[in-house]
Parts: sequence; structure tokens; C-alpha cells
Amino acid sequence: MRNRRKKNMKKKRSARKGARLGQHFLTGTWAAEVLARAVDVKPNETILEIGPGKGALTKELLATGATVIAIEKDEALVTHLEETFRSKIEFGKLILVSDDIRNFDPQRYNLIAGSYVLAANIPYYITGEIIRQFLETSSQPRALALLVQKEVADRIVARNGKESILSLSVKAYGIPKIIAKVSRGNFSPPPSVDSAILLIDNVSKKFFDTISEERFFEVIHAGFTSKRKFLANNLGVRFEKDRVAAVFNAIGILPAVRAEDVPLDAWKQLVSFLVAKP
Repeated sequence: MRNRRKKNMKKKRSARKGARLGQHFLTGTWAAEVLARAVDVKPNETILEIGPGKGALTKELLATGATVIAIEKDEALVTHLEETFRSKIEFGKLILVSDDIRNFDPQRYNLIAGSYVLAANIPYYITGEIIRQFLETSSQPRALALLVQKEVADRIVARNGKESILSLSVKAYGIPKIIAKVSRGNFSPPPSVDSAILLIDNVSKKFFDTISEERFFEVIHAGFTSKRKFLANNLGVRFEKDRVAAVFNAIGILPAVRAEDVPLDAWKQLVSFLVAKP
């Protein structure tokens, strides 16, 4: 009886700690299966998992037959995962790393560009940071399959037809697609909002073959300085207004257009005309 009470107290402490870290553990096995299929691991590819938590997604990722590198920050959960997947760890199919994913260097684990895929149920508060980290690195994954806040997924794919800095930033590196909606009841503790499985496929830096990565972000940030103003006015603060008007005329952008209504390819043209690649 006393041992059972201790185990229950340990579980409650772990749950409270998970909540403090922004973790909502995945309990819906169907969602884990869909996410594992969405990443579509190829022969000889490795799967990098962020925040395996209690292992619901890890189990499905291991079922693909691929080697999984799982990064977990919570030491108590690392111990739990070591016990749960002891045989997989012994056979080298699961490599468990106790660390913050933001410290992770893919090259230390021989993960070069296009040689691995990323799968994760990440805390909402670091979603943007993690996406940026793995899209901007020189060691990019081929694809990312992420459980994220549904509202964020909608913004990334521009479901309402309106672009944003976030949607353009993601689309410059890959093709985003919402695979499935995952309601809040599929997590413990349940978050206050619904989630979605977001796939970012065909990740590369081909978009930046003729323009500077740094200058691209400089231009789109300038363009979105004020959402209510026309794009030409926003860019006119950073660049000469006459030059901006001439560029708009040259590439066929209407003067009275807002940044959110300009597609990715037009932004590439803007960068090409407004700034030179260093």
C-alpha cells in the first residue's frame, strides 16, 4: 500500500513538472501513429525526436525500423524512458540524449543535411524557435513532422490566404501541410487549445540559390513592420521610396498591396531587386 502511494506521488510530481515545462504528454495513440507515418522515413534515414516524454510517439517511431535519437530535457523522464525502452537502447535502435534540444548539434551525431527526419510533440512556447533552429541550420532534416498548436499550423500554411513572417519563413525552406487535427483530449494534462500535426516536407535551401538568406529576412521583416500600412510604405522606410516604386513597377506588384497579400516568389524578386547578394 505504501509503495503504491509513493508511485502515485512520483507520477503527480512528474506531471506537475511536465506542466511547468510546457509539456502536454501525448496519450492519443492514433495521433502518434499518424505522426510517425507522416514523417515517411526512408531507408538509411535516422529519426530525431524532440521531447519524447513518456514514449508514446517514440514507440511508433521505433516501429518504423529506423534508428531514433530522442532528446529529453527532464531527467525523471529520461530514467522512465531508459526503463521502458531498455532493449531498444541496448541494441542501438534508440539513442537517448539528456539535454535541451536548443543545445543540440546534429553534426555531433552524424546528422548531415537530408540524412534524417524530425518528429516531435514540442511545448507550444518554443515552437517557433525549434522550427527556426532546424530550418536555418546547415544540417537540415529532410522533413519535419510536428505536433503544434492548431492556430500556429493554420498560420504557417496561410489557411486564410494571408501570409505572415512565419508562413513565408517556413515556405522559403519547405512545403508545409496540415496532416490532421488533434483535439486537446489526446493529451495529459489537456492543453487549453487544440493541436495539429504539421508536416514540413522537401526541406532545403534551394530558395536561396540566387538571394541572400539574411537579406530575405531583412526585407520581409521590413515589409511587415506595420500590417495596416501598404507594403510600399513599409519598405520605403528601409529603402528609398522611388526605388521601391520602380521595383514594384518592374515586377508587377500593385502599389496598394499589403505584405500579407504578396506570395513567396514575389518576395524573392523584391529581395533580388532591392538588395544585392553579398
